[in-house]
Amino acid sequence: MAASSRSAREAKRRIQQMEAKRELRREQEKRRRRDNIIAAGAGAAAVVLAVVLQLTAFAGNPTEEEFAAAEAGLTSPSASPSAQETNGPNIPAADTAAGKVFTGEMTLNGSVLGVEIDGTKAPQAAAVFKALTDEGFYNGSACHRLTTGEAFGLLQCGGASAAADPDYTWGPLENTPADNTYPAGTIAVARSGDNAYGNGKQFFVVYKDTVIPADSAGGYTVVGKVTSGMEAVDAIAAAGITPGSSASDGAPVQPVTIDSVSLK
Repeated sequence: MAASSRSAREAKRRIQQMEAKRELRREQEKRRRRDNIIAAGAGAAAVVLAVVLQLTAFAGNPTEEEFAAAEAGLTSPSASPSAQETNGPNIPAADTAAGKVFTGEMTLNGSVLGVEIDGTKAPQAAAVFKALTDEGFYNGSACHRLTTGEAFGLLQCGGASAAADPDYTWGPLENTPADNTYPAGTIAVARSGDNAYGNGKQFFVVYKDTVIPADSAGGYTVVGKVTSGMEAVDAIAAAGITPGSSASDGAPVQPVTIDSVSLK
């Protein structure tokens, strides 16, 4: 009887151990399924956020509708402060460019443009442009957008699309034209709409005198100008844009690549 009792207890102990292991495996499987669901949800949220940021960034840059409003003589909205008031630690300090004027070259599709970046009028923007240039960010990047309106002409550069980099935004606005007029040769900073701290890495080159009405945040920061070689941009504009939803705003027919940018 004693031996039988011991055998029964041992069998019961083994059964309990097996049940415990099965329960542990069930809990691990539940945890894996839960983690997979969370990961999938985070991925979907990231995709949605990227789409929203892309649409917001493109909507914030000057459009034909904004130009039409200017032509109609509508009053530009008054500027309002952004909720963000400081830049992150990854944004170069304005004092690295304050009081300095950088000169150099930008090569588009093999054609050289002389450029001047003015830190006396736009120190924060100049600091960002100089830092990105020094690290080679613009080398090999695209000019993805061209407008060809009668009095609305710009080439937007610094990325494959209008999508903004959410980890690289900065402000404030600087050196914005009081009359909302951007002369031919102007280099200005693209940004998201209604956000004085929505500047990023992209910029646009104006190739004909253009009026861009200010939004609720203000205008667009003029960081510099093209000093020579504008005929290269004129040739890109003359080739036109790829067919799309707009007759005068889209991707250039002739793909445009920034071969290199250098400043000193």
